[in-house]
Parts: sequence; C-alpha cells; structure tokens
Amino acid sequence: MTVTPVASQEPADARGRVAELHTLRERARSGPGRRATEAQRAKGKLTARERLALLLDPGSFHEVEPLRRHRATGFGLEANRPYTDGVITGWGTVHGRTVFVYAHDFRIFGGALGEAHATKIHKIMDLAVQAGAPLVSLNDGAGARIQEGVTALAGYGGIFRRNAAASGVIPQISVMLGPCAGGAAYSPALTDFVFMVRDTAQMFLTGPDVVRAVTGEEISRDGLGGADVHAETSGVAHFAYDDEETCLEEVRYLLSLLPANNAEDPPDAGRGDPADRRCEALLDLVPANGRLPYDMRAVIEEIVDDGEVVEVHAAWAANVLCCLARLGGRTVGVLANQPQHLAGVLDARASEKAARFVQMCDAFNIPLVTLVDVPGFLPGVDQEHGGIIRHGAKLLYAYCAATVPRISVVLRKAYGGAYIVMDSESIGADLTYAWPTNEIAVMGAEGAAGVIFRKRIAEADDPEAMRARVVKEYRAELMHPYYAAERGLVDDVIDPAETRAVLIRSLAMLRTKRADPPARKHGNPPL
Repeated sequence: MTVTPVASQEPADARGRVAELHTLRERARSGPGRRATEAQRAKGKLTARERLALLLDPGSFHEVEPLRRHRATGFGLEANRPYTDGVITGWGTVHGRTVFVYAHDFRIFGGALGEAHATKIHKIMDLAVQAGAPLVSLNDGAGARIQEGVTALAGYGGIFRRNAAASGVIPQISVMLGPCAGGAAYSPALTDFVFMVRDTAQMFLTGPDVVRAVTGEEISRDGLGGADVHAETSGVAHFAYDDEETCLEEVRYLLSLLPANNAEDPPDAGRGDPADRRCEALLDLVPANGRLPYDMRAVIEEIVDDGEVVEVHAAWAANVLCCLARLGGRTVGVLANQPQHLAGVLDARASEKAARFVQMCDAFNIPLVTLVDVPGFLPGVDQEHGGIIRHGAKLLYAYCAATVPRISVVLRKAYGGAYIVMDSESIGADLTYAWPTNEIAVMGAEGAAGVIFRKRIAEADDPEAMRARVVKEYRAELMHPYYAAERGLVDDVIDPAETRAVLIRSLAMLRTKRADPPARKHGNPPL
C-alpha cells in the first residue's frame, strides 16, 4: 500500500497537527485495506490486531512505533512504505499482568522481515527484559524480505541473540499462526513454549519445493512442518490447537501459571481446593500389580488443585508426562512416568522432553513434583545407537542442577538407573516419599533372582519351582515396601489418599529454600 502525506502543507496550528496525528494513527491501525484483509480471512486467519485483542485484556494494549516505515529503495519498495512495516509491537496485560508482544501482519509484505521491522522487534524484546515481563510473539510471516538483502538477515541475527540472552530471564512464548520458514524458524525454537494452529501454521527450514528438488520427495506444507508434525513427531511444538481463538486463550492460561521473570515466584491463585482434601480415588486408580497399566494423568488430576492441568508436549514422547498445575494455589511442575505408554520406561525422547521441562521450571522458580513408576530405560540397539546414554544424562544433569524445591513420590516400580534419574534422594531431591505399593530395586525380582541364584536354579530338580521360591525370597528381603524407608532412601511411606496434603505441607516448608551453587561461568551439560 502506498501512503502519501496527509496534508500538502504544514498545518496552521496545534489543532491541525493533532488532527493529522489522529489520521496517521488511524491509517496505521487500519492496515493495508479491505482486499488484503479479505485475503487473510480467506486463509482462515485473523488479522494481527484481532489476535492481539484476543490475547490481551480489553483496552490494555499500548502500541510502540506504529508510524515506523522502512527506508529501503529499489525493487519497488520506495513506492510502498506502509506504516508499522508489517509488525505490530507493544505491551498490554494478561489477567492484569504486563506482557510484551509483537505480531506479524501478513497483509503487509507477507509479514516479511526487513530492517525497520526487525528494529521494532529488537526494541520490544529489549523493553521486555528491562521491564522483567513475559514476551509473546504472534508469528505469521514469510521470512526475510528479499528486497532488503543482507540487512534482513542481520535483523534475524539480532532477534536470535536476544532470544538467547532472555532465556531463563523472562518467559518467551511463540505462537505460530501462519508460515515460518528458513532461518526465521530458529527464533521460536529458542523460546520456552511454541504453540501452533492446525492447517494454517507451518514451520520448516526448507520448504516442499526445495525438498522435492533435492531429494525427489513429494510432501505438502502441512506434511512437512504442520502443527501435528511438530507436536507429535519432531517435538518442536509444545501445543497444537484447531483454531486461533482456543490457542490464544490457552496462551493466556499458561501465562497465569508463570512468573513475570526469574526474580519472582509464580503468582498465588489462592486456596479454593482444600489443602487437606483426601484423594481416596488414588487407591483404585493405581493397581498394586506392577504389570498392569493405568493413566498417570488421572493421578495428577486427582492430586492437583481442581484437577486443572496444562500438559506440555502432550503428544510427543508420551511415556513421560510434563505438566504445570497448582497445589495449594501455587504453581508446580509435575513430571511423571506414564505406565499407559511403553510401560512408562525412559527412552531418548522422553529423557530429552523431561530434561527441558525440569530446566524451564528451575529457571522460573517453579517447584518440581516427580511421580515415579518406572521399570527402567528402554532397551534396544536403536536406543543405544541413538544415544540413550547421552539423552538420559540430560535429564540427570537437569535434576542435579535444579535448585528449586524438589519432591519425589514413588508410586510403584522404581528400578535401576531410571530410579536414580527420576529425582531420587541421591541426586538431591529435598524430600522423597513412597506409597505402600512401591518396589525400589536394582531390577525386578524375576530378573534379579535369575542373576543372583542362577546356579541354584540350574542345579535344582525342579528349576521352575526353585525360580519361584528364590523370586519370593528376593522380593520379601529386598523389595518390600519399607526396605528403602528403613535405610533412609525415602523420608516416609505415606497413605496414597494423603498425597495431596503431604505435598502441599512439604512445599510450604520448602518455600524459603535457598541454594548456593558453586561459582562458575556455566556448566557443560550433555546436548
């Protein structure tokens, strides 16, 4: 859209200047015109300002640099200098708390990033860090503005550098509402959470045309980098939704669980759900037989306030659950094995998913509750060759380095190295509890007895009867529910129905926990 001056000569007085200002602001707010807006709606997408209205509290948005325009010349740009330059930046509130935002306007240059566009984003990112408030980006852009050449690429570099500098300082949330291709995809990947909308949002480094030219593979944009691909297969996206309205409402809810920055605690929502509420349903939800599966989500929902849970990466690495919820009105991170999927074992993807979640919680002062029911690490050539040792070490490192309050509860199985990695007392958990159904051991009774009493079994007249006998002996001597408690490896064996009350009391005691990590530039975690 070509924008011409409002008046051909200088206004005669202050009133005239104010009138001109309001005209310019209205042009900036209205965008490039009806045809561009209709094209946006035809794609099933809202406009940038409509998205901001859904995300932020009504009337709270304050725009920054609405009259900014690019200064590029050549390739037709000198005749097309729209206000905002294709990105709307500013701040507002979500549930009354300050949040900084930028939103690509796909109607202007396809949301492509140029020098002025990038500079606006840099400024709002700097303001977010200085003010100590979350940053939300609403992404709907076609990548770098080709007409501006290398200056557009440099603009992305400035965004990436600021993403890295803000990491662990303020929450950063990327909301994918349209295309995000090439180097532009690295900014969302550097942030804490990525939301995507099905059918309209895609992320990839090289598009279907390039893939076809280089590899000969035929694939659609959604098949290559759609919401479900990244939520289920790649793990790039933490959340996927069917429409923008639901997606943005869930962003608002996530923000209500997070602190404004790393120097604050998460907000206290108050105690509606009684802290001493007994959870009798847990006795039926979790079978005592360790071979039987169950849904750990139901356990978490029974324990936390009002059963409300935000599950992160719900569709990726489903054998471990990473959830944000409240206990006693305060945000907690709940990490749990999921016996309903792969028996709750840890594998490479689950370890990586859990490690990132632990790091995020630790960065933003969110206490960690770990619910353990793990038979071990997933065996197999693919896992070993795929680096299960390295990936498992990521989770181990994340827990060992975490300084927030940490409480673990062993529900049933806790075998071998996986038991240690799932925030055992030996790696620094502040408090560890167990249910009377717990089995904490190097391995299951059948496997352990088979190793220890191999010769005795082989020499017996009835090997199967002998095997059953020594398994029973091993279980009675080394795997009874109180073995770990007798040796101080768990702080108490608790009634499952009292789990919620025990956790809330323990977290209240740990609220003033202070850690003094050793002086160093930074650690060198396995990546």
